[in-house]
Amino acid sequence: MEKVITEIDSDGIARVTLDNPSKHNAFDDQIIAQLTDAFSAVAANSNVRVMVLASEGKSFSAGADLDWMKRMASYSYDENLQDARALALMLQTLKTMPQPTIARIQGAVFGGAVGLVSCCDIAVAATVATFSLSEVKIGLVPATVSPYVIEAIGARAARRYFMTAERFSAQTAKHIGLLSEVIGPENLDKQIGLLIDALLANGPEAVIASKQLVADINGQAIGSDLIEHTCKIIAKIRVSEQGQEGLQAFLEKRKPHWLED
Repeated sequence: MEKVITEIDSDGIARVTLDNPSKHNAFDDQIIAQLTDAFSAVAANSNVRVMVLASEGKSFSAGADLDWMKRMASYSYDENLQDARALALMLQTLKTMPQPTIARIQGAVFGGAVGLVSCCDIAVAATVATFSLSEVKIGLVPATVSPYVIEAIGARAARRYFMTAERFSAQTAKHIGLLSEVIGPENLDKQIGLLIDALLANGPEAVIASKQLVADINGQAIGSDLIEHTCKIIAKIRVSEQGQEGLQAFLEKRKPHWLED
């Protein structure tokens, strides 16, 4: 049974939806594989310009499914390692998608689901959403999601919430950097629509290149090699077909072709 639904509209907006509301969209090995396949397919689709990651029901995702955890309890070290690698592949596939990604969060986000949110470029949550990195409550650690969560919220906040497993609000999640926006539930889709409109107003290749730019530059020391690299990037895109069209449209005070009806 498919519990991950992918829909792509005529504007190039892909919506990948966790559809397992009876279990609060908790994930197991099958759902992880379905998510990996969905992210890979969207990433490879040149017609897709934005992806929204959403879920059905009251919760965004409760993290690991209870039945899956029961099965994992009897796994050997090697079986656990294989299982963890599958989750890591899913997270890395989401993180490295070329298109901008937006997490739509309507409810609770627990455990590994915090990793999903951390891997998205933009995360918008309803005011009622709550969060918890709950692994230590059952004697585990949020190891596989940790690179993405620490990048999103920083080491100090990660130390606290990794160790306490306390629940925190959407407002706190925004304060520590996990969320981009917090908004009333009735305006959640409207706000995501505004973000999509903002993304679609820009040069498609430039948006993808800007996302890659952050990945390439983040954490590097500012030196002559890095400076030269950034100079080559802007020079290349200025002489590209899209770069030339954008510059000419600006100078001629007209819309670029990607905004034409």
